Amino acid sequence: MNRALPAVRLRVPTDEDAVTWHRIFAHPDVMEFHGGRPAELSVYEELTARQRRHDAELGFCLWSILDENGQVIGFTGAQPWDREWGPTGEIEIGWRLAREHWGKGYVTAAALETLDRVRAAGRTSVVAVVKADNARSIAVTRRLGMRLGETFTTPVSKAEAHVYRLGL
Repeated sequence: MNRALPAVRLRVPTDEDAVTWHRIFAHPDVMEFHGGRPAELSVYEELTARQRRHDAELGFCLWSILDENGQVIGFTGAQPWDREWGPTGEIEIGWRLAREHWGKGYVTAAALETLDRVRAAGRTSVVAVVKADNARSIAVTRRLGMRLGETFTTPVSKAEAHVYRLGL
């Protein structure tokens, strides 16, 4: 079944978005593949500040997703993969959405806009790093046209993860 994707708007995250992200990502289902428990507010304060720098320096970042009513419901975007494991130095696309908005097409709509923006910034490819048992995110990579590249074990959690790739 193909359905129309919802209208979304992406914007560079504000200081206030750190508070919103902290609140909407506190749901255990949202954090299942991100450490299993909510992060402290300071984590989101640092993350939103870093995204503002990325946007200014690179032309892309993890943007806040706004729904049809202008409410922040999550983030999607791209940033350099800066860990010493996985696809180091490549541009990773990612997303996180408030639990009550799952299954409605918001992430796919926002990720498609992200691909356009990353392409416009001159990048020729992106990766998505997804834990092997995260079926929802794997489905998004497929809707974006990404293909499985390599598989590896994460160093901290020892979870199996996949790197999905897409040429722009």
